[in-house]
Amino acid sequence: MDDAACYFCIEVESQKRTTTYEMLPGAPTCSGEAVAPKRQLKAMYDATVDRECLLPFNDFRSQAGAFADPTVVLDEASDPTANYELEYSYITASPLGVPQQVIAVNGKFPGPTLNVTTNYHVIVNVKNRLDESLLITWYNIMTLPGIEMRRSSWQDGVLGTNCPIPSKWNWTYHFQVKDQIGSYHYVPSTNFQRAAGGFGGFVVTNRKVIKLPFDMPDEDMVITIGDWFTRNHSVNGINHTTLNVDPGKTYRIRVINVGVSTCLNFRIQNHSLLLAEAEGHYTSQQNYSSFDIHVGQSYSFLVTMDQNASSDFYVVASPRFVDQSEWQRVTGFTFIRMNNSASGARPNPQGSFHYGSINITDTYVLRSVPPVMISGTRRASLNGISFANPKITPVRLADRHNVKGAYKLNFPKTPLNEPPRIARSIINETYKAFVEIVLQNNDTVVQSFHMDGYSFFVVGMAYGNWTEDSRGSYNRWDAISRSTTQVFPGGWTAILVYLDNVGAWNLRTVNLDRWYLGQETYIRIINPEDHEQKTELPVPDNALFCGVLGHLQRPQRTLSSAGSTIQEQSMSNYLMIVAFAAAVVYVMMI
Repeated sequence: MDDAACYFCIEVESQKRTTTYEMLPGAPTCSGEAVAPKRQLKAMYDATVDRECLLPFNDFRSQAGAFADPTVVLDEASDPTANYELEYSYITASPLGVPQQVIAVNGKFPGPTLNVTTNYHVIVNVKNRLDESLLITWYNIMTLPGIEMRRSSWQDGVLGTNCPIPSKWNWTYHFQVKDQIGSYHYVPSTNFQRAAGGFGGFVVTNRKVIKLPFDMPDEDMVITIGDWFTRNHSVNGINHTTLNVDPGKTYRIRVINVGVSTCLNFRIQNHSLLLAEAEGHYTSQQNYSSFDIHVGQSYSFLVTMDQNASSDFYVVASPRFVDQSEWQRVTGFTFIRMNNSASGARPNPQGSFHYGSINITDTYVLRSVPPVMISGTRRASLNGISFANPKITPVRLADRHNVKGAYKLNFPKTPLNEPPRIARSIINETYKAFVEIVLQNNDTVVQSFHMDGYSFFVVGMAYGNWTEDSRGSYNRWDAISRSTTQVFPGGWTAILVYLDNVGAWNLRTVNLDRWYLGQETYIRIINPEDHEQKTELPVPDNALFCGVLGHLQRPQRTLSSAGSTIQEQSMSNYLMIVAFAAAVVYVMMI
């Protein structure tokens, strides 16, 4: 085996004071004795995790055709349109060295990276060749406040806003990445499908007339990291990927955690990570030797290949916070701060006002606790409400068709002092309200929370229970604006958000083992003065109907069972780094 393609999966005996590394049975090895790389790794890492997976890359270069090529339609009277077709199907792959069924996109696992430019209209025709219903949601896309074309929660791709795409059907998403830049991704949002794949990157590049707040990197690449689980067989190796780079060049590396539930620490052996962007917003630039990336989060790093050109280097994604005893070792938090001199598409995503000087109109304290049995089923909740999704009528479709009883506008602003229950209870808020949301994590695991349709300012984070006095510690000057944030167990995170995007928007934990069990709600925002539908688009002509409106659904010719009619696209330039955590295995076996 070529040295540049060798792969090490390392068992870490963290119980011992001195960490040791042991090759997994069946893992490919480099030529020569394995003792040398063991010594090198042992000197490099003081690991406190259960397992690390290391992927070597000596010269890692994004290759020609790595991004999916859209059909681009140019119109002098409007912004360009990029057309994509994504076909979802099952294939056999070996993410952990053992063949298993995964969900592929256009025959690839992971799926292709969609690459567009600021202001493009994006049309994505999704063909569902799975044997179950499907929805695709777009993490962090359409999240900037004050954008005209954002007014459509119809394209959000979650069960409270869209009916699922039936098996052998197709459905077309249509949205505009107006005034947006950055690193995003798409994932399945129904059932536990995300744990089986179906994800890919989504990159929005600057228009050429917009100057970057850093020197133009030589090349661009996407790396997905995530936990991955197998059932009924053991792990004894993993597929590997080698990417080549040119010594001395600088690469923009977009890292996305598409996993199920595990925070991953990302690092590149002997190289610094210069943080440049978080979920579509430029940050102050700071070097890191490693960086924690929570589930659903994405970052851009600038990495210069300035080390020994004759050496192999490793990309490492190791689990963080998977052992409750590890929490005593966490001593503090670092806020990502905005680069105020950045000349991105909208360096201040809230427009001309400053978030720290706006009066808060409403406060919600959302408490999460460990899953419990509710009405005979294992459920997770927010404020004692476990959201009920099966056989539902989407919120705004119910509004437009005057469906009664599809949901209730009685979501509690603070935790209930009563037994938890299963309900379709959502938040009703005022258009252009400025809301404070406190995410109180009384669960035993670190969680990520995401809000569709919006960016929010992460202004506070600490251990213990939030009180009104906690506002004295808020960052009211230069907090990062993003749409996914972490909340540590036994602690809280506070966010501020300006509700100027009409629709019904999902607020949820990104941890799939909790989201799947009902830890979510929706925020319904209506503009009562919008009689001409200027702040919300009408129901799209191709809307799918389900629930009590299922009788309105027109028949659709099902997809042929023959081979794909979608033109084969080049493999995405993904390096899928797989890490391991035991926490979700129990949930998947329930």
